[in-house]
Amino acid sequence: MTSRFAQVSNASQALSATRDTITIAMTWPTAEALVINVPLPDGYRYELLRRSEVPALINVLDDWFPGLAVGNASCFLREDFYANRVFFEGRADHDFCVLLFKRGDDWAGVLSVERDKGSQVLYGRVGAISKRHRGTGLSKVFPALMEAMGNSMGMGMVYGLATLKVPNMQVSFEKAGWQLIGIIPGFDRELIGPGQVKRVFEAIYVKVLVAESEFLRPSVAGMTPMTNALFNFLYPHARIAAQPGRLNSNLREPRRCGPIVANQPSRRA
Repeated sequence: MTSRFAQVSNASQALSATRDTITIAMTWPTAEALVINVPLPDGYRYELLRRSEVPALINVLDDWFPGLAVGNASCFLREDFYANRVFFEGRADHDFCVLLFKRGDDWAGVLSVERDKGSQVLYGRVGAISKRHRGTGLSKVFPALMEAMGNSMGMGMVYGLATLKVPNMQVSFEKAGWQLIGIIPGFDRELIGPGQVKRVFEAIYVKVLVAESEFLRPSVAGMTPMTNALFNFLYPHARIAAQPGRLNSNLREPRRCGPIVANQPSRRA
């Protein structure tokens, strides 16, 4: 007869094996692997950031991304952040990856992505293109790059934020089939002028990388009428039917959320 202890031991071994598999799958992809999945315009290439290039990157970021000195991404202007948090090829694994775009010896752009192993999610942190290389379509590959990274590591979702100052990144996300799920008020701060710091609105876009069968759908009992209305608005394919009479009197409430509630974009090729 199989003992309960043996069953627990077998389950523990299976869980350990699963964790080992997940850890292997979460290894950052190489630049060579990424260019196969997401080609760049002629003459450009990807390179993972080298430890020796950190001071130079900090200098160019200050020029490419004005206002980065404050807010969520200001860490990218500190050398200690790279030493402790960023992955470098051949060194200890970390949860930030920084990918450079180069043309010859010229630096054309950068994309940084953060990995959350626990939730198996990627977050696009900083993307910037040199002024001399804007108009070449480099920023248009940001969404595809994040998807390729996520797929190679077995992630369930990737997401990113887009500024509302200009529509360029919003267009890139929408053309890549990402879904706009809301507008975040005051999540980050930006330097808008000498000594002037303001909290900003940003659009949040997501791309799901797993099958719908992996989702646990909420029940109407677990949502307020306002939450239910917003859920059905954002995810009509997973619509949750309300109990008769429960939702009708609250249909207008989500509109009072103002900028927090965003329309679902049409998926454009």
